[in-house]
Amino acid sequence: MPGGPSRTAQRGASGGRHPPEEALVSKTTAREDLVRGVWRENPVLVQMLGLCPALAVTNTVENSLVMAAATTFVLLCSSLLVSLVRRIVPGQVRITTYILIIATFVTVADIGLEALLPDVHKALGAFVALIVVNCIILGRQEAFASRNGVWRSLLDAAGTSVGFLIAMLLMGSVREILGSGTFLGHAVFGKNFEPWVVMVLPPGGFFTIGLLLLALAWWERRKAARLAAPAAGAPASETRELVGGAR
Repeated sequence: MPGGPSRTAQRGASGGRHPPEEALVSKTTAREDLVRGVWRENPVLVQMLGLCPALAVTNTVENSLVMAAATTFVLLCSSLLVSLVRRIVPGQVRITTYILIIATFVTVADIGLEALLPDVHKALGAFVALIVVNCIILGRQEAFASRNGVWRSLLDAAGTSVGFLIAMLLMGSVREILGSGTFLGHAVFGKNFEPWVVMVLPPGGFFTIGLLLLALAWWERRKAARLAAPAAGAPASETRELVGGAR
Protein backbone atom coordinates (compact mmCIF):
# COMPACT_ATOMS: atom_id res chain seq x y z
CA MET A 1 0.00 0.00 0.00
CA PRO A 2 1.50 3.37 -0.94
CA GLY A 3 2.80 5.25 2.06
CA GLY A 4 2.25 2.32 4.44
CA PRO A 5 4.88 0.01 5.96
CA SER A 6 5.70 -3.03 3.85
CA ARG A 7 5.50 -6.56 5.24
CA THR A 8 9.27 -6.88 5.12
CA ALA A 9 9.61 -3.68 7.11
CA GLN A 10 7.07 -4.92 9.64
CA ARG A 11 8.92 -8.21 10.09
CA GLY A 12 12.18 -6.34 10.50
CA ALA A 13 10.66 -4.04 13.11
CA SER A 14 9.42 -6.97 15.16
CA GLY A 15 12.95 -8.36 15.32
CA GLY A 16 11.61 -11.84 16.13
CA ARG A 17 10.02 -10.64 19.35
CA HIS A 18 6.82 -12.02 20.75
CA PRO A 19 3.86 -10.68 18.68
CA PRO A 20 1.55 -8.14 20.36
CA GLU A 21 -0.64 -9.83 22.94
CA GLU A 22 -3.82 -8.22 21.61
CA ALA A 23 -3.37 -10.08 18.33
CA LEU A 24 -2.80 -13.42 20.01
CA VAL A 25 -5.46 -13.73 22.71
CA SER A 26 -7.49 -16.90 22.26
CA LYS A 27 -10.71 -16.48 20.27
CA THR A 28 -12.14 -19.72 21.63
CA THR A 29 -14.51 -20.14 24.56
CA ALA A 30 -13.47 -21.41 27.97
CA ARG A 31 -15.22 -24.73 27.31
CA GLU A 32 -13.34 -25.16 24.03
CA ASP A 33 -10.06 -24.46 25.82
CA LEU A 34 -10.85 -27.24 28.29
CA VAL A 35 -12.08 -29.96 25.93
CA ARG A 36 -9.86 -29.25 22.94
CA GLY A 37 -6.87 -31.22 24.21
CA VAL A 38 -8.89 -34.12 25.57
CA TRP A 39 -9.65 -35.74 22.24
CA ARG A 40 -9.89 -33.49 19.14
CA GLU A 41 -6.33 -32.24 19.67
CA ASN A 42 -5.06 -35.06 21.86
CA PRO A 43 -1.33 -34.40 22.28
CA VAL A 44 -0.26 -38.03 21.73
CA LEU A 45 -2.91 -39.67 19.53
CA VAL A 46 -3.60 -36.68 17.25
CA GLN A 47 -0.68 -34.25 17.47
CA MET A 48 1.92 -37.01 17.95
CA LEU A 49 3.72 -35.11 20.71
CA GLY A 50 5.27 -36.58 23.85
CA LEU A 51 5.90 -39.93 22.18
CA CYS A 52 9.14 -40.52 24.09
CA PRO A 53 7.50 -41.15 27.50
CA ALA A 54 4.43 -42.68 25.81
CA LEU A 55 6.58 -45.38 24.26
CA ALA A 56 9.14 -45.82 27.02
CA VAL A 57 7.29 -46.01 30.35
CA THR A 58 3.87 -47.44 29.48
CA ASN A 59 4.85 -51.08 30.08
CA THR A 60 2.63 -51.00 33.20
CA VAL A 61 -0.51 -49.07 34.13
CA GLU A 62 1.10 -47.81 37.34
CA ASN A 63 4.06 -46.31 35.51
CA SER A 64 1.70 -44.71 32.98
CA LEU A 65 -0.44 -43.11 35.69
CA VAL A 66 2.55 -41.79 37.64
CA MET A 67 4.15 -40.31 34.54
CA ALA A 68 0.84 -38.70 33.56
CA ALA A 69 0.46 -37.28 37.08
CA ALA A 70 3.99 -35.83 37.05
CA THR A 71 3.43 -34.29 33.61
CA THR A 72 0.10 -32.85 34.74
CA PHE A 73 1.73 -31.24 37.79
CA VAL A 74 4.46 -29.65 35.68
CA LEU A 75 2.05 -28.51 32.96
CA LEU A 76 -0.46 -26.93 35.35
CA CYS A 77 2.16 -25.16 37.48
CA SER A 78 4.13 -23.95 34.45
CA SER A 79 1.00 -22.61 32.73
CA LEU A 80 0.02 -20.80 35.92
CA LEU A 81 3.40 -19.11 36.35
CA VAL A 82 3.92 -18.33 32.65
CA SER A 83 0.50 -16.70 32.37
CA LEU A 84 1.26 -14.62 35.48
CA VAL A 85 4.62 -13.30 34.25
CA ARG A 86 3.82 -13.05 30.54
CA ARG A 87 3.59 -9.24 30.60
CA ILE A 88 7.01 -8.70 32.18
CA VAL A 89 9.10 -11.26 30.26
CA PRO A 90 10.87 -9.75 27.21
CA GLY A 91 10.04 -11.56 24.01
CA GLN A 92 13.71 -12.24 23.21
CA VAL A 93 14.19 -14.41 26.32
CA ARG A 94 10.73 -15.92 26.64
CA ILE A 95 11.75 -19.46 25.57
CA THR A 96 14.66 -19.46 28.02
CA THR A 97 12.35 -18.25 30.76
CA TYR A 98 9.77 -20.94 29.98
CA ILE A 99 12.41 -23.67 30.10
CA LEU A 100 13.69 -22.41 33.47
CA ILE A 101 10.14 -22.40 34.85
CA ILE A 102 9.46 -25.89 33.52
CA ALA A 103 12.78 -27.22 34.83
CA THR A 104 11.98 -25.88 38.30
CA PHE A 105 8.71 -27.79 38.52
CA VAL A 106 10.26 -30.91 36.96
CA THR A 107 12.85 -30.88 39.74
CA VAL A 108 10.08 -30.61 42.34
CA ALA A 109 8.21 -33.53 40.72
CA ASP A 110 11.38 -35.63 40.49
CA ILE A 111 12.30 -35.12 44.14
CA GLY A 112 8.71 -35.68 45.26
CA LEU A 113 8.42 -38.98 43.38
CA GLU A 114 11.76 -40.17 44.71
CA ALA A 115 10.58 -39.49 48.26
CA LEU A 116 7.01 -40.80 47.97
CA LEU A 117 7.26 -43.59 45.38
CA PRO A 118 10.88 -44.70 45.23
CA ASP A 119 10.17 -47.97 43.39
CA VAL A 120 8.15 -46.27 40.64
CA HIS A 121 10.71 -43.45 40.46
CA LYS A 122 13.43 -46.03 39.87
CA ALA A 123 11.34 -47.79 37.20
CA LEU A 124 10.71 -44.52 35.35
CA GLY A 125 14.42 -43.76 35.36
CA ALA A 126 15.52 -40.60 33.56
CA PHE A 127 12.16 -40.04 31.91
CA VAL A 128 10.88 -37.96 34.83
CA ALA A 129 13.76 -35.51 34.39
CA LEU A 130 13.17 -35.54 30.63
CA ILE A 131 9.74 -33.96 31.14
CA VAL A 132 11.61 -30.66 30.85
CA VAL A 133 12.06 -31.30 27.11
CA ASN A 134 8.54 -32.62 26.58
CA CYS A 135 7.16 -30.84 23.53
CA ILE A 136 3.65 -30.85 24.98
CA ILE A 137 4.57 -28.63 27.92
CA LEU A 138 6.79 -26.13 26.11
CA GLY A 139 4.30 -26.00 23.23
CA ARG A 140 1.38 -25.06 25.49
CA GLN A 141 3.43 -22.33 27.17
CA GLU A 142 4.43 -20.76 23.85
CA ALA A 143 1.12 -21.27 22.07
CA PHE A 144 -1.35 -20.48 24.86
CA ALA A 145 -0.20 -19.62 28.39
CA SER A 146 2.03 -16.76 27.22
CA ARG A 147 -0.92 -15.17 25.42
CA ASN A 148 -3.85 -15.70 27.81
CA GLY A 149 -4.85 -15.13 31.40
CA VAL A 150 -4.47 -17.48 34.33
CA TRP A 151 -7.93 -19.04 34.22
CA ARG A 152 -7.91 -19.83 30.49
CA SER A 153 -4.34 -21.12 30.69
CA LEU A 154 -5.25 -23.49 33.52
CA LEU A 155 -8.25 -24.78 31.53
CA ASP A 156 -6.05 -25.38 28.51
CA ALA A 157 -3.43 -27.16 30.64
CA ALA A 158 -6.09 -29.29 32.36
CA GLY A 159 -7.61 -30.41 29.06
CA THR A 160 -4.22 -31.25 27.58
CA SER A 161 -3.30 -33.15 30.75
CA VAL A 162 -6.49 -35.23 30.56
CA GLY A 163 -5.77 -36.01 26.91
CA PHE A 164 -2.23 -37.11 27.80
CA LEU A 165 -3.59 -39.23 30.67
CA ILE A 166 -6.07 -40.97 28.34
CA ALA A 167 -3.33 -41.83 25.85
CA MET A 168 -0.96 -43.08 28.56
CA LEU A 169 -3.69 -45.14 30.23
CA LEU A 170 -4.74 -46.73 26.93
CA MET A 171 -1.17 -47.70 26.10
CA GLY A 172 -0.37 -48.88 29.60
CA SER A 173 -3.53 -50.99 29.81
CA VAL A 174 -2.97 -52.75 26.48
CA ARG A 175 0.70 -53.43 27.16
CA GLU A 176 0.27 -54.68 30.73
CA ILE A 177 -2.77 -56.84 30.01
CA LEU A 178 -1.21 -58.51 26.97
CA GLY A 179 2.39 -58.43 28.14
CA SER A 180 1.93 -59.53 31.75
CA GLY A 181 -1.67 -60.75 31.94
CA THR A 182 -2.41 -58.27 34.74
CA PHE A 183 -4.02 -54.86 35.31
CA LEU A 184 -2.47 -52.81 38.10
CA GLY A 185 -0.85 -56.03 39.31
CA HIS A 186 -4.09 -58.05 39.45
CA ALA A 187 -4.43 -61.13 37.23
CA VAL A 188 -6.84 -60.71 34.30
CA PHE A 189 -6.61 -64.07 32.55
CA GLY A 190 -6.47 -67.65 33.76
CA LYS A 191 -3.41 -69.72 34.53
CA ASN A 192 -3.19 -70.97 30.94
CA PHE A 193 -2.56 -67.49 29.52
CA GLU A 194 0.89 -67.12 28.06
CA PRO A 195 1.99 -63.44 28.35
CA TRP A 196 3.13 -61.69 25.19
CA VAL A 197 6.50 -60.62 26.55
CA VAL A 198 7.18 -58.43 23.53
CA MET A 199 4.43 -56.05 24.66
CA VAL A 200 6.38 -54.97 27.77
CA LEU A 201 9.56 -54.51 25.73
CA PRO A 202 10.31 -51.37 23.68
CA PRO A 203 8.88 -52.86 20.43
CA GLY A 204 5.60 -53.37 22.26
CA GLY A 205 5.26 -49.60 22.62
CA PHE A 206 5.50 -49.15 18.84
CA PHE A 207 3.02 -51.97 18.22
CA THR A 208 0.56 -50.47 20.68
CA ILE A 209 0.73 -46.88 19.40
CA GLY A 210 0.38 -48.22 15.85
CA LEU A 211 -2.73 -50.21 16.74
CA LEU A 212 -4.27 -47.25 18.57
CA LEU A 213 -3.61 -44.89 15.65
CA LEU A 214 -5.04 -47.47 13.23
CA ALA A 215 -8.20 -47.82 15.33
CA LEU A 216 -8.52 -44.03 15.59
CA ALA A 217 -8.14 -43.59 11.82
CA TRP A 218 -10.76 -46.30 11.18
CA TRP A 219 -13.17 -44.61 13.57
CA GLU A 220 -12.62 -41.20 11.97
CA ARG A 221 -13.25 -42.62 8.50
CA ARG A 222 -16.49 -44.24 9.60
CA LYS A 223 -17.59 -40.98 11.22
CA ALA A 224 -16.77 -39.02 8.05
CA ALA A 225 -18.63 -41.57 5.93
CA ARG A 226 -21.76 -41.29 8.10
CA LEU A 227 -21.69 -37.49 7.87
CA ALA A 228 -21.17 -37.56 4.10
CA ALA A 229 -23.92 -40.10 3.39
CA PRO A 230 -26.94 -37.71 3.64
CA ALA A 231 -25.16 -35.05 1.62
CA ALA A 232 -24.33 -37.58 -1.06
CA GLY A 233 -27.95 -38.84 -1.15
CA ALA A 234 -29.48 -35.44 -1.89
CA PRO A 235 -27.86 -34.89 -5.28
CA ALA A 236 -28.67 -38.48 -6.23
CA SER A 237 -32.40 -38.00 -5.58
CA GLU A 238 -32.35 -34.69 -7.40
CA THR A 239 -30.66 -36.39 -10.30
CA ARG A 240 -33.35 -39.10 -10.45
CA GLU A 241 -36.08 -36.43 -10.41
CA LEU A 242 -34.42 -34.58 -13.23
CA VAL A 243 -34.03 -37.78 -15.25
CA GLY A 244 -37.71 -38.73 -14.70
CA GLY A 245 -38.90 -35.28 -15.75
CA ALA A 246 -36.86 -35.41 -18.91
CA ARG A 247 -38.53 -38.69 -19.92
